Amino acid sequence: MGCCGNRRLQARATGPGTAAGAGASAGVVQRRAATSPEMVFQYVGTTGLTVEGPITGKRYRFAAPGARVAVDGRDAPSVRGVPNLRLLPGAD
Repeated sequence: MGCCGNRRLQARATGPGTAAGAGASAGVVQRRAATSPEMVFQYVGTTGLTVEGPITGKRYRFAAPGARVAVDGRDAPSVRGVPNLRLLPGAD
Protein backbone atom coordinates (compact mmCIF):
# COMPACT_ATOMS: atom_id res chain seq x y z
CA MET A 1 0.00 0.00 0.00
CA GLY A 2 1.41 3.42 -0.97
CA CYS A 3 1.92 6.32 1.38
CA CYS A 4 1.02 9.94 0.67
CA GLY A 5 3.99 11.12 2.75
CA ASN A 6 6.22 11.17 -0.32
CA ARG A 7 3.94 13.61 -2.06
CA ARG A 8 4.01 15.95 0.93
CA LEU A 9 7.81 15.90 0.93
CA GLN A 10 7.87 16.55 -2.79
CA ALA A 11 5.51 19.52 -2.38
CA ARG A 12 7.74 21.00 0.32
CA ALA A 13 10.80 20.69 -1.92
CA THR A 14 9.22 22.99 -4.53
CA GLY A 15 7.66 25.47 -2.08
CA PRO A 16 8.55 29.13 -1.59
CA GLY A 17 11.63 28.38 0.53
CA THR A 18 13.48 26.62 -2.27
CA ALA A 19 15.60 28.23 -4.95
CA ALA A 20 12.99 27.65 -7.65
CA GLY A 21 10.16 28.94 -5.47
CA ALA A 22 12.12 31.99 -4.26
CA GLY A 23 13.06 33.01 -7.80
CA ALA A 24 9.51 32.74 -9.02
CA SER A 25 8.02 34.79 -6.21
CA ALA A 26 10.79 37.42 -6.45
CA GLY A 27 9.88 37.96 -10.11
CA VAL A 28 6.27 38.60 -9.19
CA VAL A 29 7.28 41.19 -6.59
CA GLN A 30 9.47 43.01 -9.10
CA ARG A 31 6.64 43.24 -11.63
CA ARG A 32 4.27 44.66 -9.02
CA ALA A 33 6.84 47.21 -7.85
CA ALA A 34 7.26 48.70 -11.34
CA THR A 35 5.15 51.84 -11.70
CA SER A 36 4.45 54.28 -14.48
CA PRO A 37 5.83 57.79 -14.13
CA GLU A 38 3.41 60.35 -12.78
CA MET A 39 1.96 63.15 -14.88
CA VAL A 40 0.78 66.43 -13.38
CA PHE A 41 -2.65 67.79 -14.27
CA GLN A 42 -4.14 71.18 -13.41
CA TYR A 43 -7.83 71.82 -12.87
CA VAL A 44 -9.19 74.84 -14.77
CA GLY A 45 -12.88 74.54 -13.80
CA THR A 46 -14.81 76.70 -11.36
CA THR A 47 -15.48 74.44 -8.36
CA GLY A 48 -13.72 71.18 -7.47
CA LEU A 49 -13.42 67.79 -9.12
CA THR A 50 -12.67 64.21 -8.14
CA VAL A 51 -11.58 61.73 -10.81
CA GLU A 52 -11.18 57.99 -10.30
CA GLY A 53 -8.37 56.33 -12.24
CA PRO A 54 -9.76 53.43 -14.27
CA ILE A 55 -6.57 51.36 -14.03
CA THR A 56 -5.35 51.93 -10.46
CA GLY A 57 -8.68 52.82 -8.84
CA LYS A 58 -7.01 55.81 -7.17
CA ARG A 59 -9.07 58.92 -6.57
CA TYR A 60 -7.51 62.19 -7.65
CA ARG A 61 -8.98 65.22 -5.90
CA PHE A 62 -8.73 68.66 -7.47
CA ALA A 63 -10.05 70.74 -4.57
CA ALA A 64 -10.27 74.15 -6.25
CA PRO A 65 -9.56 75.98 -9.50
CA GLY A 66 -5.84 75.86 -10.27
CA ALA A 67 -5.24 72.71 -8.19
CA ARG A 68 -2.40 70.52 -9.44
CA VAL A 69 -2.39 66.78 -8.87
CA ALA A 70 0.13 64.10 -9.85
CA VAL A 71 -1.65 61.26 -11.67
CA ASP A 72 -0.28 57.74 -12.12
CA GLY A 73 0.88 57.32 -15.71
CA ARG A 74 -1.39 54.31 -16.16
CA ASP A 75 -4.45 56.48 -15.45
CA ALA A 76 -3.21 59.52 -17.39
CA PRO A 77 -4.63 58.63 -20.83
CA SER A 78 -8.15 58.52 -19.38
CA VAL A 79 -7.68 61.60 -17.22
CA ARG A 80 -6.59 63.53 -20.32
CA GLY A 81 -10.13 63.17 -21.65
CA VAL A 82 -11.77 64.76 -18.59
CA PRO A 83 -13.09 68.27 -19.28
CA ASN A 84 -11.38 71.10 -17.36
CA LEU A 85 -8.19 69.11 -16.71
CA ARG A 86 -4.99 70.12 -18.49
CA LEU A 87 -1.75 68.19 -18.65
CA LEU A 88 1.00 70.55 -17.58
CA PRO A 89 3.86 71.19 -20.03
CA GLY A 90 6.93 69.07 -19.53
CA ALA A 91 4.86 66.25 -18.09
CA ASP A 92 4.07 64.71 -21.49
